[in-house]
Amino acid sequence: MISNAWYTVNYFHLSFGVSDILHRAVQGLMQHENITVDSSPEYIQEKMMASTKKETTRMLLEFDRYVPDRFLSPWFPGQDKSSVYIDSNDITNNSPYGLNKEFINVNLLWANYFLENAAVLKDFCYWNLALFLQGKNPNVPDIPNKLIKPAKRNSLTGQRKRFWDVILEERTDLKCIYTNKLLELGKYAVEHFIPYSFVSHDLVWNLIPADSSFNSSKSDKLPPLDRYFNSFFNLQKSAVTILKEKQPRNPFLEDYLTIFPNLYKAFTRDNFKERIEPLITIAANNGFEFMK
Repeated sequence: MISNAWYTVNYFHLSFGVSDILHRAVQGLMQHENITVDSSPEYIQEKMMASTKKETTRMLLEFDRYVPDRFLSPWFPGQDKSSVYIDSNDITNNSPYGLNKEFINVNLLWANYFLENAAVLKDFCYWNLALFLQGKNPNVPDIPNKLIKPAKRNSLTGQRKRFWDVILEERTDLKCIYTNKLLELGKYAVEHFIPYSFVSHDLVWNLIPADSSFNSSKSDKLPPLDRYFNSFFNLQKSAVTILKEKQPRNPFLEDYLTIFPNLYKAFTRDNFKERIEPLITIAANNGFEFMK
């Protein structure tokens, strides 16, 4: 449970609720065991199982105390924990598995059902998890894509070559909004103004060219709008203006339609800030830190 929730909590900063022990354990174990955000579930499990730290043991025992028998409550309603452990191993009770101190025994009568319907059961779990997390994080976008760690992040090659390279060929005077260094073709990074770990998309209205050395240090920090919004808007406005004239059918212009139904009439400083500012506020409320 902890390894599966690891990325959701520590990378996307989704909340399972202030009183949820899973949320507290995922954050606590990351600190106690010094495990990185992008560690694999297998590594996280191995690290926790091998740990000799008392705090780690205490957190894990919380789940052992409550979780295994609770999953079987539909088969044994109202029974206490010790009774569920005993009765679940009685095959005549037809529970999906029997509980033991160190392991579970899957009931052979259920094994084929689990194997044949694994995809449906997995989708059912993710659907209900998404609904649960949406209730705990009502203003956070794209909850379904934040349930598991993606196998691979999308490349931004298209946004670079077909969008920002076009802009930089036309405007050789553009500078990085963070370092004020001149941006040059082939020597810049494409970065998310609002962190990807919050928006969970690569739409160009949130992408800008930036100094490569700065991009790596920004990580998933939030840019203070009082310091960077005007420069961000001016860069985006230049891009839209240039492409409207040079490549009005550029497919990346459609990305702006997700926030502006009528791009060329609605793309003003105030309108753009009205879209960006709430996202920054929500991200900060969910635990994302501001750049210093």
